[in-house]
Amino acid sequence: MSATPTPQRWPDEDPAIFREGLKMGMPTLFGIAAWGLVVGVAMVKTHLTVAQALGMTLLVFAGSAQLASLPLIALGAPVWVIFMTALAVNLRFVIFSALLASHFAHLPWYKRFALGYVAGDLTVALFLQRYPNDDPAPGKVSYLKGLLYPNWAAWQVGSIAGIFLGSQVPSEWGLGFAGTLAIICVTIPLITNRAALCGVVVAAIIGVAGFHWPYKLGVLAAVVGGMMMAMVVTEVLQRGKARAITPDSALKTDHPPAGQASRPTADAVRRNGNE
Repeated sequence: MSATPTPQRWPDEDPAIFREGLKMGMPTLFGIAAWGLVVGVAMVKTHLTVAQALGMTLLVFAGSAQLASLPLIALGAPVWVIFMTALAVNLRFVIFSALLASHFAHLPWYKRFALGYVAGDLTVALFLQRYPNDDPAPGKVSYLKGLLYPNWAAWQVGSIAGIFLGSQVPSEWGLGFAGTLAIICVTIPLITNRAALCGVVVAAIIGVAGFHWPYKLGVLAAVVGGMMMAMVVTEVLQRGKARAITPDSALKTDHPPAGQASRPTADAVRRNGNE
């Protein structure tokens, strides 16, 4: 008895495909570095020490969560509020991880952990544009690394520069507004469907309505509300597509094309033979 053949697996690494990923992500690096610079300055302006700011940028590596938690740290908010706010802001990475899981499930856990640590919004979006499904393809890991590693390096360079230059930057420069513009520039390319658009609109409305809530809980509510709206819209659209497909399938099954007689069943043939 012959053994079942092992399905062919494409190589994960390919230098040429790494360069493709690097080229694809290159236009985003300046914006990522600028965004990191803003967050680095914000950490110093919130009176974190240089060591604390460096530890935060190297360990957390999540600009939105860092900016959301900094005002809470400055206000002396309870640790659980800070933690839950950062967790809610970063919940989108659970979705990103689920989207990438089928592509890299064969990798050891420590490699998946390392790739997940350096993953970012734009890098995941660009990867899924190149590989929209989990069909086997050569060099997937190389392409993802070509997106992730320069993105991480650009962020850290900008953030560390902001940490060391923050004390020299006057408050009148309005870097907070620049940070808002940077977030908008990162967010707009990710609005690729109606569910994402609805989620952004709902999050914006809740964020404005909860601007004066204590402990910046409006940010937490906006993130949760936007995610729930996106999930509801996705479910509604999927059900609508299913209902639209089902009647057509039933018509094709019940009614043969014009001019073509339906084939008799086996029972009908036996009955005719007995008669």
